[in-house]
Amino acid sequence: MNDTVMKLYNESPAPVRSAVASIRGYYLRAWRYSGDTERLVAEALSRESWTQAQWTAWQDSRLGFLLRRAANDVPYYRALWAERRRRGDLRSPEYLDHWPVLEKEEIRRNARAFIADDCSPARMFHEHTSGTTGKPLDMWFTRETVRNWYAVFEARWRRWYGISLYDRWAILGGQLVTPVGQRTPPFWVWNAGLRQLYMSSYHLSPEFIPRYLDAMRRYGVRYVWGYSSSLFALADVMLRLKMTGVRPVVAVTNAEPLYAHQREVITAAFGCPVRETYGMTEIAVAAGECGHGTMHLWPEVGFVEILEGETAVPAGQSGDLVCTGLMNPDMPLIRYRVGDRATRPPREFACACGRLLPSLSSIEGRSDDVLRTVDGRPVGRLDTIFKGNLPVREAQIIQDGVDHVTVLYVPTDAYTAEAGQSIVERLRARMGEIRVTLEPVERIPRSANGKFRAVVNRIPAAARSSGSVPPAGPL
Repeated sequence: MNDTVMKLYNESPAPVRSAVASIRGYYLRAWRYSGDTERLVAEALSRESWTQAQWTAWQDSRLGFLLRRAANDVPYYRALWAERRRRGDLRSPEYLDHWPVLEKEEIRRNARAFIADDCSPARMFHEHTSGTTGKPLDMWFTRETVRNWYAVFEARWRRWYGISLYDRWAILGGQLVTPVGQRTPPFWVWNAGLRQLYMSSYHLSPEFIPRYLDAMRRYGVRYVWGYSSSLFALADVMLRLKMTGVRPVVAVTNAEPLYAHQREVITAAFGCPVRETYGMTEIAVAAGECGHGTMHLWPEVGFVEILEGETAVPAGQSGDLVCTGLMNPDMPLIRYRVGDRATRPPREFACACGRLLPSLSSIEGRSDDVLRTVDGRPVGRLDTIFKGNLPVREAQIIQDGVDHVTVLYVPTDAYTAEAGQSIVERLRARMGEIRVTLEPVERIPRSANGKFRAVVNRIPAAARSSGSVPPAGPL
């Protein structure tokens, strides 16, 4: 929405806001689903028994088509290969490893140059990323791509968990469905088109959460979906205030890493399984957690590489996710560095769920927020620091110099100086002899889209890669 429309929306009574959300919901439903949806869902589920050889053959065929189309029919890539040939580079675009890694900034500069010649943006679905860094990406998809994506989404993120698009559900996301300054309910809108109770993640305070739970009961939601941090905040207050009465079939997290302590609290509050999922607006890679705790990749969505810079890392080591999207040949993203880090298991294994899909052993979150030690080592997921019943509700680790880290934390009533010292010692055990500042706060700030960043690296990117990071000034 532009500013004027947003102002009118915010000034409208709650029933009008729900009507606006419902109109949008019916529009999205028409794009996402059709009479072919159930057939496409069944096909996606049947592919879960494919062997690695079958997936390799399928991906090779799809990649061949995609690379030829991109090199010949997509302005950005056509120009890239013409320039290479002008410089005497005779490598063939038929091989994926001949293509450069694509960074987000290239798409931000001129997104329309990535659309194939035979496609019209006016007839495509326009979407943009949430823009955690404040710089969203614009994407376009044909109706066929959108419907294929949502069929796989329905198969792997709903049917796996015993739910479907026909169930009522609640979501805690980053959309500003209610004015941030509003102090009386409702803090949600009902989207009839998607059978969705969209609840504001910006009003999750103890005084309002009983109203959230009442709304979930009243609308008969069968499952909850949302940012890990938002579901955790809701569940944490439920436990502290001993609230009950909401028992969804499953709680599904997305858009942020799910930490062990968050899973524990959400499970205890809702009395249901918690399943972590991973995906993105760009539709370059996706994964979902099965009932046995394995994070399975969806091979038809994207071809996945895990690199450090432009070099592949061995299985069992973390690196940047670099993905070639296989579902959107009309705006292809080839060897796209998605901005997150992940790790493959040291060896593939037969999951007890019976599915033969490949897996990831961990998804660590944003590449930008990997911390660096004094000697240049990357330090990834740090949620283990807050395990062991530390009296902290949530925390954010901020590196503003190679030798200094600030920890913002929301203490419980049981917080002590000894608990703070434990945090310092755990950080130093992973990062060496750094200085640590502990700063208590009432709430960890969220980004503009409502996402929670557990780790923030404020060291300039160029300095991180060069190893010439200056120390922080004295505090």
